This record gives sequence, C-alpha cells and structure tokens, in this order.
Amino acid sequence: MSLVVDVAKIHCPVLLEPTVTFLNLKESGYYLDATLGLGGHAEAVLKTYPLIKLIGLDRDGQALEYARARLEPYKERVFFFHQNYANFPLVLDEMKVNGLNGALIDLGVSSLQLDFSERGFSFLSDAPLDMRMDQTADIQTAYDLVNFKSQDWLKGILAHGEEVFASKIAQAICEERRVKPIETTKELANIVINCYPKSWLKKSRHHPATKTFQALRLAVNDELGFLKDFLNNILDWLLPSARLVVLTFHSLEDRLVKHFMQDNAKGCICPPYVDKCTCNHKPRLSILTKKPIIATKQELELNPRASSAKLRCAEKV
Repeated sequence: MSLVVDVAKIHCPVLLEPTVTFLNLKESGYYLDATLGLGGHAEAVLKTYPLIKLIGLDRDGQALEYARARLEPYKERVFFFHQNYANFPLVLDEMKVNGLNGALIDLGVSSLQLDFSERGFSFLSDAPLDMRMDQTADIQTAYDLVNFKSQDWLKGILAHGEEVFASKIAQAICEERRVKPIETTKELANIVINCYPKSWLKKSRHHPATKTFQALRLAVNDELGFLKDFLNNILDWLLPSARLVVLTFHSLEDRLVKHFMQDNAKGCICPPYVDKCTCNHKPRLSILTKKPIIATKQELELNPRASSAKLRCAEKV
C-alpha cells in the first residue's frame, strides 16, 4: 500500500476551506506551511495555482515522508525541511527567499502522531510515554517528566494547562512512581481517571486525561515557547498584503495568537494621559477575523478532531 493511500485514510485537514480562503492566494509567490504535517493544507494550496511555490517545515521526520509522497505531483514546487517552525528564518535565508506571500501554521497534533500508538500521544491506546514530535530530538520525553520532575513542577504544568484537578493528579503521580515507574500511556491515564469524581466522569463529554496529556505534550515539545518565537519573527518576512493564518487547538495557544494580532494591529501606543501622539507607532497587521473561525456542524460530523480548532487570520499592512 502506498504512502499516499495511507495518508488519505488517516488524515483529514482541519478547517481546510476557510484556511485556503483566508490565505487569499496569489497566482505566484512563496507560501510557508510552517507545520506541514501530512500535507493536507499544502496540497490544497498547491492545487490552486500552478506557479505557487510552497516551503514546508515539520519537526516530525516521519510526517515529512508521508507529506513528500502525498505532494509528489507538485515536487518541482515544494521544498521540504525537517525543521522546527520557529526556525523558519534559517530556512528562508538558506533558500534566499526575501519575502512570503502568505504563511500558515497549524498547531494541532497530526493524525499520524495520534493514530500511531507507539508515539505515546494518545490515552486511548497503550504505548510507552514519549510525546516527542521530533523523535530524533535529544529532549526529555513524557516518561522523563512524569517520573523525575517534582510534584510542584507537575502541579504547575497541569494547572497552566487548565487541568482543574492538577494538585490531586500531581500528588497521585508522585505516589505511584514511588512504587514503580510510570511507563505507559494507559498507566498515566488510569492515574488521572482515579483522581476525578465519579459524578464528573458521568457528565463530561471529554476523557479526563485530555488536559493532562495535552499539558505534558506542550511541555515536552516547548510548544508555547516556539510559538512565541515564530510570531516574533514572522511579520518581518511577510510581504505587504500577505496573510498569516493560524490554527490553534488549545486556549493557551489561541490567547497568544489573539494578543499578538491585537498588539500588532494597534496604531498609537502612547499612554492615555498624553494629549498628542509622540510614539509614531504604525499598525503592522489588519485583523480579518474579529472572532475565531470554528468548524461547521458538517465538518464535525466528518472529523470530530476539529471540535477544538480555532482559525485566526491577519493581513500584513
């Protein structure tokens, strides 16, 4: 079975139509897909006009191979890089690209990472605790964090990830690891489940381990730190009228993106007590989504994983 067939089975790009629409594609130019994943959004971009060139980054080498197979028909116009999205300026410098006509970043976990249980991202199957998006990276895994970080650190990470039972879960993890190391996703998920009141378990639509796994994944991959780095640099590379489209799946990510766009859409930033503007600050962005775009009922029926997705778009002034 070919890689392309496999990708078609496991990958359904989220908010595909609004993503392509908001990018407002030109007939030619360079577009950055900073989180290429399995290539679903990239494929839609490349189909639109025959002169578009796409620069695709992903820190997941396995995903890159699937994307390369999927995008084979466009191979003359796609440039693949096994690279963290925060490092996109290094790639653009290497390619001698002076500006982008648009940029997309999709911060969700890919279908490949969720559906291949050995990656350790999912609490629905039993696998070693890993959660590294780049499996070649010499960084701490979820196993390392769960078994060796202090109780206060675990509590802080889980609370920052909006886990309401952060303190109880952190304590339970530390108690369990004194008996034996916590080695698998199922072991961790069961610890979390036991920390939830039965009344909550009966009424909630979400698995109780959702936020714990999400918080650990964010920490393992330093996702919020890299997102800040990406946002701090991207405006310098966007050409006038180029658009930035960001897909988030967590309120922490969405809040970062929202505030970044709002801050860069401001004109005068003088203190309110100043009668006349002296800062001469000019807005760098025009926000095109007053409220984030979310999946339609029809899309959710086809792809339930789109339920937490939010799209925000802004245009370079």
